[in-house]
Amino acid sequence: MSVKDFLKWPDKRLRARAHAVAKITDDITSVWVDMIDTMNAMPGIGLAAPQIGIDLRLVVVDASEARNKPIRLANPEILQSSLEYSEIEEASPNFSGIFAKIKRPKKVTVRFLNKDGFIDRKDFSGLWATSIQHQIDHLNGKMFFDHLSKVKRDILLRKVKKKR
Repeated sequence: MSVKDFLKWPDKRLRARAHAVAKITDDITSVWVDMIDTMNAMPGIGLAAPQIGIDLRLVVVDASEARNKPIRLANPEILQSSLEYSEIEEASPNFSGIFAKIKRPKKVTVRFLNKDGFIDRKDFSGLWATSIQHQIDHLNGKMFFDHLSKVKRDILLRKVKKKR
């Protein structure tokens, strides 16, 4: 398929809540293929459709060591989160070169529509959990820096403006 371009901050589409997917069709499957190609070209471990201008609740994640086990999720929602947290440096291709340590639950249970069109429920931990939470934030119009204090967020956004 093809590698897609990323929306650049502060594109207002990055702040919009994406629309739910009614069912898995050939078109949805094609979007997922493009998303996996785009994610692998970054290189990154996850991608949400709104990051490339597609207003649908679609996510791909591949935190496997070999980068050959992508998971496709439609309409993902977190059902449970662990009380234990980890702090991992996160970034986004929508803000090239900007990183921040974000504290998130170490484990999550997620319900989603899988690639076969069935409702699935799966537990994720480590980088898988972090990436899925990051991508679900994108689906809800939330950016990773929204998890920072106002002072840290303002510093980060000033860096983005300077880079432009």
